[in-house]
Amino acid sequence: MATKLILCNCEGSQQVDADRIGAATELECSKTHTALCTRELGVVAEFMKGDDQLLIACGQEQEVFRDLAEDLEVEPPAFVDLRDRAGWSDQSGDAAPKMAALAVEAMVPMPISPSVDVISEGTCCIVGPAEVAFDLAERLATTLAVTVVTGDETSPISRSFDVVRGQVRSVSGALGGFALRIDGLQQIAPGGRGAFGWTDPRDGAQSACDILIDVAGETPLVQAPAKREGYLRADPRDPLAVSKLAFDAAQLVGTFEKPLYVRLEETLCAHSRAEQVACTNCLDICPTGAITPAGEHVAIDPMICAGCGACAALCPSTAITYEDPPVSAVLSRMHVLARTYRRAGGSAPRLLVHDAHGAEMIRLAARFGRGLPADVIPMELSVISGFGHAEMLAAFAHGFARVDILLAPKTERDALDRELELAQAIAPVAGLGLIDEADPDAMSDLLYAQDVPTALTDPVLPLGNRRQIARLAAQALNPKAEEPLALPQGAPYGAVAVDTEACTLCLSCVSLCPSGALIDNPDKPQLNFQQDACLQCGLCRNICPEDAIALVPQLDLSDAALSQQVLNEEEPFECVECGAPFGVKSTVERVMEKLSGIHPMFASSEQARMIQMCDNCRVGAQFNMQDNPFQSNPRPKVVTTDDYFSKRKDH
Repeated sequence: MATKLILCNCEGSQQVDADRIGAATELECSKTHTALCTRELGVVAEFMKGDDQLLIACGQEQEVFRDLAEDLEVEPPAFVDLRDRAGWSDQSGDAAPKMAALAVEAMVPMPISPSVDVISEGTCCIVGPAEVAFDLAERLATTLAVTVVTGDETSPISRSFDVVRGQVRSVSGALGGFALRIDGLQQIAPGGRGAFGWTDPRDGAQSACDILIDVAGETPLVQAPAKREGYLRADPRDPLAVSKLAFDAAQLVGTFEKPLYVRLEETLCAHSRAEQVACTNCLDICPTGAITPAGEHVAIDPMICAGCGACAALCPSTAITYEDPPVSAVLSRMHVLARTYRRAGGSAPRLLVHDAHGAEMIRLAARFGRGLPADVIPMELSVISGFGHAEMLAAFAHGFARVDILLAPKTERDALDRELELAQAIAPVAGLGLIDEADPDAMSDLLYAQDVPTALTDPVLPLGNRRQIARLAAQALNPKAEEPLALPQGAPYGAVAVDTEACTLCLSCVSLCPSGALIDNPDKPQLNFQQDACLQCGLCRNICPEDAIALVPQLDLSDAALSQQVLNEEEPFECVECGAPFGVKSTVERVMEKLSGIHPMFASSEQARMIQMCDNCRVGAQFNMQDNPFQSNPRPKVVTTDDYFSKRKDH
């Protein structure tokens, strides 16, 4: 099925070069219309009756065209906003390459993100003082099953909702599955005349609800309260905010689709080994507390996860990957944008990464200000806090001359700042930065005033996981690098330096290395290292009994990083019995020196000689010793028939 791009110059307010766009995109372009959403709506209706797949170049009036498609009982068209992002600009005459790029990007199929159904049956818990909570509960009691948890002595008059006294000590879960732990719990004894009685207090009571309303006015009951679905909170001194809670809570009944933002591959996780903690990047960065230790790996509660993506950006082993959308889909969009822009005659595009807040800033700048420069291509993501160094470097590898990330007021910057520093260390000549501007006009002015570096002359297409993408992009951006690139502390790439004088080749680091970067040699005492696999998690450094290992954050782009290198090796000791090599020669000699003739277990030369034997010979020698440690009591003599006869004769 062919795709037809329906163009409109919005009452002549923008320049649209249909021929140039069509040549670069290979889309069938309509003539440039003037008022598709009003006077020429009938033209769109005729297009909809055809067999072509439609892409309408209008972002503002999408509902008008969707309603038309519904009336005609046809599939709704796709949309692309060319006007606000390209046409309304001080450089609108040069916007054709950007318009072509945006049109093709709109047709890139996006994978369906995994999700799970969350069921909320309307059980609601309100935590707070009685004077606020009782009134709110009264309003919600007709639509929700309400329980109030209060620390007040006030008794309720109405029995349309439940009331308990106590203190909420902990809360876990999210919409459809909150779990509360309450200390000092007292329940109403409803029988009898006069004021209600109360049961004796007890600690450690458990309760559950689908919706949790907090009007206590104290410290939030959960981490990142604004990100916890089903958790509603307001200042009890603000009647309007409390009233709004009643409306919001009533909307949280039914079945909801919860995206599964991230995927965890437990076998790749480098959190810990043998109870020795190594990487804690995701635990440290998660704003909601959705990630917790679970032995040698971490666990992610998908119901609490708010999808910021910071954990995936910082995960050194790619054990955590973002799925909404996956990194491959983001790279596909960047590739299409850069390639089409160049095909349409552009040379050095700039990429502006933003979220929904940034999209509104771009619209305001276009309608009331200068708009975006003609070479700045906006790319909207649902969240930008997970746009890591791999994506930043990949954008340059695709041919973008500069990459900027437009921050929103609520953007979590911790991961972005770290990833930006790492990307700048890997590609120091590239134009890369964060734009922290709340004023649309100031944002436009900043973009117009930027210096535009030279774009990569031979763009590449980096593929794979985040580590592979970063390496391929770095090689393209540093073609003449002869030495490893120095990286900041905490970078996920690097080498290990071994003090060979201190290292005893015990190989405990090899057995615990989560990525297999440290490797032994079964034929001789040798410690090998493959730099490309090293995560810089620090587990080898933490576990080394001799403190002989140090981390060296760097990125070696040569082929040597892909092969094994010897960090330390020694001659093996040869068994004095069979001559088979075993152990480390210096270690055996050191043990002989310290124990032979001194330690009571090795007082004699015969006993000390066993230190110089391999395992098989040592077992054989011990078995034949007079004080054989494996020797048991003598086996009893087998009793025969003659023995019985002999006993009878004796009697």
